[in-house]
Amino acid sequence: MKTDQAVPEANPLSSLDVWEDDLLDRYPDPESIAKEKSTEEYRNYEAPARDSVKEFYRLNHTYQTYDFVKEKQKEFLKFDRKEMSVWDAFNFLNQLVDDSDPDTDLDQFQHLLQTAEAIRADGHPDWMVLAGLFHDMGKTLCLFDEPQWAVVGDTFPVGCAYSEKIVYPEYFSNNPDFNNPVYQTKYGVYSHGCGLRNVDMSWGHDEYVYNMMKDYLPEPALYMLRYHSFYSQHRENGYDHLLDDHDREMFKWVNLFNPYDLYSKNPTPPNWQELRPYYEDLVAKYLPATLKF
Repeated sequence: MKTDQAVPEANPLSSLDVWEDDLLDRYPDPESIAKEKSTEEYRNYEAPARDSVKEFYRLNHTYQTYDFVKEKQKEFLKFDRKEMSVWDAFNFLNQLVDDSDPDTDLDQFQHLLQTAEAIRADGHPDWMVLAGLFHDMGKTLCLFDEPQWAVVGDTFPVGCAYSEKIVYPEYFSNNPDFNNPVYQTKYGVYSHGCGLRNVDMSWGHDEYVYNMMKDYLPEPALYMLRYHSFYSQHRENGYDHLLDDHDREMFKWVNLFNPYDLYSKNPTPPNWQELRPYYEDLVAKYLPATLKF
Protein backbone atom coordinates (compact mmCIF):
# COMPACT_ATOMS: atom_id res chain seq x y z
CA MET A 1 0.00 0.00 0.00
CA LYS A 2 1.44 3.32 -1.03
CA THR A 3 0.51 6.88 -0.26
CA ASP A 4 2.02 10.24 -1.08
CA GLN A 5 0.85 11.78 2.17
CA ALA A 6 3.38 12.15 4.96
CA VAL A 7 2.86 12.21 8.69
CA PRO A 8 3.77 15.68 10.04
CA GLU A 9 6.99 15.49 12.01
CA ALA A 10 5.90 17.76 14.84
CA ASN A 11 2.49 16.35 15.73
CA PRO A 12 1.45 12.82 14.72
CA LEU A 13 -2.01 13.38 16.21
CA SER A 14 -2.84 16.00 13.60
CA SER A 15 -2.39 13.51 10.77
CA LEU A 16 -5.11 11.04 11.76
CA ASP A 17 -7.93 12.53 9.70
CA VAL A 18 -5.64 12.70 6.66
CA TRP A 19 -4.71 9.03 6.91
CA GLU A 20 -8.04 7.55 7.95
CA ASP A 21 -10.04 7.64 4.73
CA ASP A 22 -7.13 6.30 2.69
CA LEU A 23 -5.97 3.53 5.00
CA LEU A 24 -9.14 2.20 6.60
CA ASP A 25 -10.79 1.74 3.20
CA ARG A 26 -7.98 -0.62 2.19
CA TYR A 27 -7.47 -3.29 4.80
CA PRO A 28 -4.58 -5.66 4.15
CA ASP A 29 -5.15 -8.94 2.36
CA PRO A 30 -4.25 -11.55 5.02
CA GLU A 31 -3.05 -13.99 2.39
CA SER A 32 -0.47 -11.47 1.21
CA ILE A 33 0.95 -11.27 4.73
CA ALA A 34 0.85 -15.00 5.57
CA LYS A 35 3.78 -16.16 3.48
CA GLU A 36 4.66 -19.47 5.16
CA LYS A 37 1.22 -21.06 5.59
CA SER A 38 -2.45 -20.40 4.85
CA THR A 39 -4.44 -18.09 7.10
CA GLU A 40 -6.62 -21.03 8.18
CA GLU A 41 -3.59 -22.64 9.82
CA TYR A 42 -3.10 -19.76 12.28
CA ARG A 43 -4.67 -19.75 15.77
CA ASN A 44 -5.28 -23.49 15.66
CA TYR A 45 -6.45 -24.15 19.21
CA GLU A 46 -8.12 -27.45 18.35
CA ALA A 47 -4.73 -29.04 17.75
CA PRO A 48 -2.06 -26.56 18.94
CA ALA A 49 1.54 -27.28 18.03
CA ARG A 50 2.60 -27.23 21.71
CA ASP A 51 0.90 -28.90 24.68
CA SER A 52 1.76 -25.82 26.74
CA VAL A 53 -0.95 -23.81 24.94
CA LYS A 54 -3.90 -25.62 26.56
CA GLU A 55 -2.23 -25.66 29.95
CA PHE A 56 -1.56 -21.95 29.62
CA TYR A 57 -5.24 -21.18 29.05
CA ARG A 58 -6.34 -23.47 31.86
CA LEU A 59 -4.23 -21.41 34.28
CA ASN A 60 -5.19 -18.10 32.70
CA HIS A 61 -8.92 -18.74 32.88
CA THR A 62 -8.69 -20.13 36.39
CA TYR A 63 -6.81 -17.26 38.03
CA GLN A 64 -7.74 -14.11 36.09
CA THR A 65 -10.38 -12.85 38.51
CA TYR A 66 -11.79 -9.35 38.87
CA ASP A 67 -9.94 -8.86 42.17
CA PHE A 68 -6.69 -10.18 40.69
CA VAL A 69 -6.88 -7.62 37.86
CA LYS A 70 -7.46 -4.76 40.29
CA GLU A 71 -4.47 -5.84 42.38
CA LYS A 72 -2.18 -6.04 39.36
CA GLN A 73 -3.22 -2.60 38.15
CA LYS A 74 -2.20 -1.12 41.51
CA GLU A 75 1.01 -3.14 41.59
CA PHE A 76 2.39 -2.43 38.13
CA LEU A 77 0.86 0.75 36.71
CA LYS A 78 2.95 2.92 39.01
CA PHE A 79 5.95 2.07 36.80
CA ASP A 80 8.33 2.38 39.71
CA ARG A 81 10.27 -0.88 39.40
CA LYS A 82 12.93 -0.23 36.79
CA GLU A 83 14.07 2.25 34.16
CA MET A 84 15.93 1.04 31.11
CA SER A 85 16.56 1.82 27.48
CA VAL A 86 14.25 0.51 24.78
CA TRP A 87 17.00 -1.71 23.43
CA ASP A 88 17.75 -3.25 26.82
CA ALA A 89 14.06 -4.08 27.07
CA PHE A 90 14.13 -5.75 23.66
CA ASN A 91 17.17 -7.77 24.73
CA PHE A 92 15.11 -9.15 27.58
CA LEU A 93 12.28 -10.10 25.24
CA ASN A 94 14.72 -12.19 23.23
CA GLN A 95 14.69 -14.67 26.11
CA LEU A 96 10.92 -15.24 25.98
CA VAL A 97 8.85 -17.78 24.03
CA ASP A 98 5.12 -17.13 24.44
CA ASP A 99 3.41 -20.26 25.83
CA SER A 100 0.00 -19.03 24.65
CA ASP A 101 0.95 -18.71 20.97
CA PRO A 102 0.41 -21.76 18.75
CA ASP A 103 1.92 -20.10 15.68
CA THR A 104 5.58 -19.33 16.40
CA ASP A 105 8.60 -20.42 18.42
CA LEU A 106 10.67 -17.38 17.44
CA ASP A 107 11.78 -15.01 20.15
CA GLN A 108 9.59 -11.98 20.73
CA PHE A 109 11.83 -9.39 19.11
CA GLN A 110 11.81 -11.30 15.82
CA HIS A 111 8.01 -11.40 15.87
CA LEU A 112 7.86 -7.66 16.60
CA LEU A 113 10.18 -6.94 13.68
CA GLN A 114 8.10 -9.13 11.38
CA THR A 115 4.95 -7.27 12.39
CA ALA A 116 6.52 -3.83 12.02
CA GLU A 117 8.08 -4.68 8.67
CA ALA A 118 4.79 -5.96 7.26
CA ILE A 119 3.12 -2.70 8.34
CA ARG A 120 5.93 -0.62 6.84
CA ALA A 121 5.84 -2.56 3.57
CA ASP A 122 2.19 -1.55 3.11
CA GLY A 123 3.02 2.13 3.47
CA HIS A 124 1.29 2.86 6.78
CA PRO A 125 2.34 5.86 8.91
CA ASP A 126 5.44 5.43 10.99
CA TRP A 127 3.55 5.63 14.32
CA MET A 128 1.70 2.46 13.25
CA VAL A 129 5.04 0.82 12.40
CA LEU A 130 6.18 1.75 15.91
CA ALA A 131 3.00 0.25 17.37
CA GLY A 132 3.89 -2.95 15.53
CA LEU A 133 7.38 -2.89 17.00
CA PHE A 134 6.11 -2.25 20.53
CA HIS A 135 2.83 -4.12 20.74
CA ASP A 136 4.33 -6.95 22.81
CA MET A 137 6.74 -4.85 24.85
CA GLY A 138 4.47 -5.32 27.85
CA LYS A 139 5.70 -8.90 28.05
CA THR A 140 8.59 -7.44 30.00
CA LEU A 141 6.25 -8.13 32.94
CA CYS A 142 7.93 -11.53 32.93
CA LEU A 143 11.09 -9.71 33.99
CA PHE A 144 9.42 -9.21 37.37
CA ASP A 145 8.73 -12.93 37.80
CA GLU A 146 5.13 -12.74 36.66
CA PRO A 147 3.81 -16.08 35.35
CA GLN A 148 3.00 -16.14 31.65
CA TRP A 149 -0.72 -16.69 32.31
CA ALA A 150 -0.71 -13.19 33.87
CA VAL A 151 1.18 -11.62 30.95
CA VAL A 152 0.24 -13.10 27.56
CA GLY A 153 -2.69 -14.75 25.79
CA ASP A 154 -6.08 -13.53 24.62
CA THR A 155 -7.68 -10.87 26.82
CA PHE A 156 -11.31 -10.57 27.93
CA PRO A 157 -13.41 -8.41 30.27
CA VAL A 158 -13.58 -9.41 33.93
CA GLY A 159 -16.52 -8.58 36.18
CA CYS A 160 -19.16 -9.80 33.72
CA ALA A 161 -20.19 -13.03 32.00
CA TYR A 162 -17.58 -14.77 29.86
CA SER A 163 -18.27 -14.94 26.14
CA GLU A 164 -18.34 -18.37 24.52
CA LYS A 165 -16.16 -16.78 21.83
CA ILE A 166 -13.14 -16.77 24.17
CA VAL A 167 -10.56 -19.50 23.54
CA TYR A 168 -11.21 -22.59 25.74
CA PRO A 169 -14.22 -21.09 27.59
CA GLU A 170 -14.76 -24.38 29.46
CA TYR A 171 -11.78 -23.56 31.69
CA PHE A 172 -13.66 -20.65 33.27
CA SER A 173 -15.63 -23.12 35.37
CA ASN A 174 -12.57 -23.21 37.68
CA ASN A 175 -12.51 -19.43 38.15
CA PRO A 176 -13.91 -18.17 41.49
CA ASP A 177 -15.78 -15.42 39.62
CA PHE A 178 -17.72 -18.11 37.76
CA ASN A 179 -19.75 -18.67 40.94
CA ASN A 180 -20.31 -14.98 41.65
CA PRO A 181 -23.86 -14.15 40.42
CA VAL A 182 -23.02 -10.45 39.96
CA TYR A 183 -20.08 -11.22 37.69
CA GLN A 184 -21.96 -13.77 35.63
CA THR A 185 -24.70 -11.56 34.22
CA LYS A 186 -24.35 -10.11 30.72
CA TYR A 187 -23.28 -6.68 32.00
CA GLY A 188 -21.92 -7.61 35.42
CA VAL A 189 -20.51 -4.49 37.10
CA TYR A 190 -20.85 -2.51 33.83
CA SER A 191 -23.74 -1.09 31.81
CA HIS A 192 -24.89 -1.13 28.21
CA GLY A 193 -22.56 0.88 25.97
CA CYS A 194 -20.41 2.02 28.89
CA GLY A 195 -17.27 2.12 26.73
CA LEU A 196 -14.16 -0.02 27.06
CA ARG A 197 -12.33 2.72 28.94
CA ASN A 198 -14.65 1.82 31.82
CA VAL A 199 -14.15 -1.94 31.49
CA ASP A 200 -11.43 -3.90 33.29
CA MET A 201 -9.75 -6.41 31.00
CA SER A 202 -7.90 -9.53 32.10
CA TRP A 203 -4.44 -8.48 33.23
CA GLY A 204 -1.51 -8.76 30.87
CA HIS A 205 0.91 -7.13 28.49
CA ASP A 206 -1.71 -5.24 26.47
CA GLU A 207 -2.87 -3.04 29.33
CA TYR A 208 0.70 -2.67 30.58
CA VAL A 209 2.17 -1.49 27.26
CA TYR A 210 -0.82 0.79 26.63
CA ASN A 211 -0.15 2.61 29.89
CA MET A 212 3.57 2.68 29.13
CA MET A 213 3.00 4.31 25.72
CA LYS A 214 -0.10 6.46 26.30
CA ASP A 215 1.84 9.74 26.46
CA TYR A 216 3.77 9.13 23.24
CA LEU A 217 1.54 7.70 20.49
CA PRO A 218 -1.72 8.79 18.83
CA GLU A 219 -5.00 7.24 19.96
CA PRO A 220 -5.42 4.72 17.12
CA ALA A 221 -1.99 3.29 17.97
CA LEU A 222 -2.99 3.11 21.64
CA TYR A 223 -6.12 1.15 20.79
CA MET A 224 -3.95 -1.24 18.77
CA LEU A 225 -1.72 -1.76 21.78
CA ARG A 226 -4.50 -2.03 24.36
CA TYR A 227 -6.83 -4.39 22.49
CA HIS A 228 -4.72 -6.38 20.04
CA SER A 229 -5.23 -9.56 22.10
CA PHE A 230 -8.99 -8.99 22.56
CA TYR A 231 -9.85 -11.58 19.90
CA SER A 232 -13.31 -12.34 21.28
CA GLN A 233 -14.27 -8.79 20.29
CA HIS A 234 -12.25 -7.72 17.27
CA ARG A 235 -12.68 -11.11 15.62
CA GLU A 236 -15.96 -12.41 17.08
CA ASN A 237 -17.82 -9.26 18.29
CA GLY A 238 -18.58 -11.04 21.54
CA TYR A 239 -18.76 -7.84 23.62
CA ASP A 240 -20.55 -5.38 21.34
CA HIS A 241 -22.92 -4.58 24.21
CA LEU A 242 -20.10 -2.92 26.19
CA LEU A 243 -18.68 -0.77 23.36
CA ASP A 244 -19.66 2.85 22.77
CA ASP A 245 -19.55 4.71 19.47
CA HIS A 246 -15.99 5.90 20.04
CA ASP A 247 -14.83 2.30 20.62
CA ARG A 248 -16.49 1.20 17.40
CA GLU A 249 -14.72 3.94 15.48
CA MET A 250 -11.34 3.16 17.03
CA PHE A 251 -11.73 -0.58 16.52
CA LYS A 252 -11.41 0.07 12.79
CA TRP A 253 -7.75 0.67 13.60
CA VAL A 254 -7.51 -2.46 15.76
CA ASN A 255 -8.95 -4.46 12.87
CA LEU A 256 -6.46 -2.86 10.51
CA PHE A 257 -3.58 -3.78 12.80
CA ASN A 258 -4.55 -7.32 13.71
CA PRO A 259 -3.67 -9.14 10.44
CA TYR A 260 -0.13 -7.81 10.67
CA ASP A 261 0.25 -9.14 14.22
CA LEU A 262 -1.23 -12.55 13.42
CA TYR A 263 -0.23 -13.41 9.87
CA SER A 264 3.29 -11.96 9.75
CA LYS A 265 4.55 -14.83 11.96
CA ASN A 266 6.85 -17.11 10.00
CA PRO A 267 10.03 -19.07 10.71
CA THR A 268 12.31 -16.74 8.73
CA PRO A 269 13.59 -13.88 10.92
CA PRO A 270 14.21 -10.39 9.49
CA ASN A 271 17.77 -9.10 9.07
CA TRP A 272 18.18 -6.87 12.10
CA GLN A 273 21.54 -5.48 11.05
CA GLU A 274 20.03 -4.08 7.87
CA LEU A 275 16.93 -2.74 9.62
CA ARG A 276 18.60 -1.31 12.71
CA PRO A 277 19.29 2.28 11.49
CA TYR A 278 15.66 2.80 10.47
CA TYR A 279 14.25 1.54 13.77
CA GLU A 280 16.75 3.40 15.92
CA ASP A 281 15.69 6.64 14.20
CA LEU A 282 12.00 5.75 14.55
CA VAL A 283 12.26 5.03 18.27
CA ALA A 284 14.22 8.24 18.85
CA LYS A 285 11.54 10.25 17.00
CA TYR A 286 8.68 9.25 19.30
CA LEU A 287 10.10 7.96 22.57
CA PRO A 288 12.45 9.11 25.33
CA ALA A 289 15.87 7.53 25.75
CA THR A 290 14.64 5.35 28.61
CA LEU A 291 11.29 3.90 29.61
CA LYS A 292 9.91 3.20 33.07
CA PHE A 293 8.75 -0.32 33.89
